[in-house]
Amino acid sequence: MNPFRADEIGPLDMFKIGIGPSSSHTVGPMLAALEFRQSCLDSGVLAKEKSSLRLKIELFGSLSATGRGHYTDGAVCAGLIGLHPREAVPNAIWAAMPDLKTSGQVDFAGAVVKFQPDEDLLWEGWLIDGNALPHPNTIRFRILAGDKVVCEKISVSVGGGFVEPVDPRTGQRFTPTEQTYKKPLPYPYNSAAEFVDQCVKNNKDAWEIIIGNEEAKGTPEAELRKKLSDILHAFSECIERGLANEGILPGGLNVRRRAKSLWEQLKAGKSPGWAGNDLRPSIYAMAVNEENACGGTVVTAPTNGSSGLIPAVWRTLQETNNLSEETLQNGLMVASVVGALVKTHASISGAEVGCQGEVGTSCAMAAAGAVAMLGGTPHQMEQAAEIGIEHHLGMTCDPIMGLVQVPCIERNAMGAVKALNATCLSLASDGQHLVSLDRALEVMKQTGLDMNQKYKETSTGGLALG
Repeated sequence: MNPFRADEIGPLDMFKIGIGPSSSHTVGPMLAALEFRQSCLDSGVLAKEKSSLRLKIELFGSLSATGRGHYTDGAVCAGLIGLHPREAVPNAIWAAMPDLKTSGQVDFAGAVVKFQPDEDLLWEGWLIDGNALPHPNTIRFRILAGDKVVCEKISVSVGGGFVEPVDPRTGQRFTPTEQTYKKPLPYPYNSAAEFVDQCVKNNKDAWEIIIGNEEAKGTPEAELRKKLSDILHAFSECIERGLANEGILPGGLNVRRRAKSLWEQLKAGKSPGWAGNDLRPSIYAMAVNEENACGGTVVTAPTNGSSGLIPAVWRTLQETNNLSEETLQNGLMVASVVGALVKTHASISGAEVGCQGEVGTSCAMAAAGAVAMLGGTPHQMEQAAEIGIEHHLGMTCDPIMGLVQVPCIERNAMGAVKALNATCLSLASDGQHLVSLDRALEVMKQTGLDMNQKYKETSTGGLALG
């Protein structure tokens, strides 16, 4: 049973400014390393230890299988020296590992710990101490004085930049009963049906429900909107960088960036297609995901692998419907509800349930948020989200060479179009439909459990073998 409720996960949890190319394999491990560093400093144990200290880091499961393509090692090194994915610039983050290779040590506030990334960062398998992993994305940090473990922390990166600790003694994921928000919320919900009901019975817009709950949790509306404005600004900056840059994406696949060329064709009226040759949603999505593939600054939406879809939909609708900043913020709030429901009742981790949990979730989030921005009802929002999920069920996560490039970039482009179609279908109906969003999430979870491991971010099946 998931220890979280959906109403405990807010918009600022689902949308986080971070670093590419992966929220689960880059942002999460970087945060895990930063948390490990802080826990060691808080304990004070390193300062007391007189013996020579050495750091060992083990990457398990999918982190080991595709971590090299996701720059997991570089991200971990950045976290170890105290860098945060939201605050540090990309150049500083990616300089951390070369610097540690040169110095061969990490400075923990005066306590020098030997660490050579090529020797002390280990790529392990699917067992930890002979036991099953608590999550496909598991990482263990240990500082040793000889054979004695001085500091230890096991973390799991569960998608979207969310990191959860694991009890080293039992191997069980920590149940955050003391950390979760326990004060009664004015508008509680833990399912899509309950959220729609809160909107209807209280005669409130969907985003007003979120604002009320966030204020009860200590975040005033003005502060929430300011931070959502920062998210929207990050969306826009990322799109602009993606439309301006060209060349070959790093990693060895020799994938050429296409967003700039497609954008120039579109502006020149040379782009073939339908609906007035409007390829904007796809081009904007590709622009973001190409920036993500280069290790640039992006927003988890809800993951890095799906980071292009929502910015593309928001920008397209802003341009075609002249939407205000406040309306775009309202859309993010509604989208976050869908993301929270997926995280609570299924998963947003490609290593856990496949790409249905990443691009599928983002499509559903975008569709619900778009309906809200265009004046739809809560029932229509729920319907749009269900359409987005339903037509991504079973999608595998099989990036070639573990790089978030093929098929990830085009999947965002296609997902953006699907989200807009789901929006149109829902707004053209009364919101009544046969399959509920809650039911679709049950199926997503079961499909993920049934999916063969080789199709879940391991580079051992599907397109990854191409």
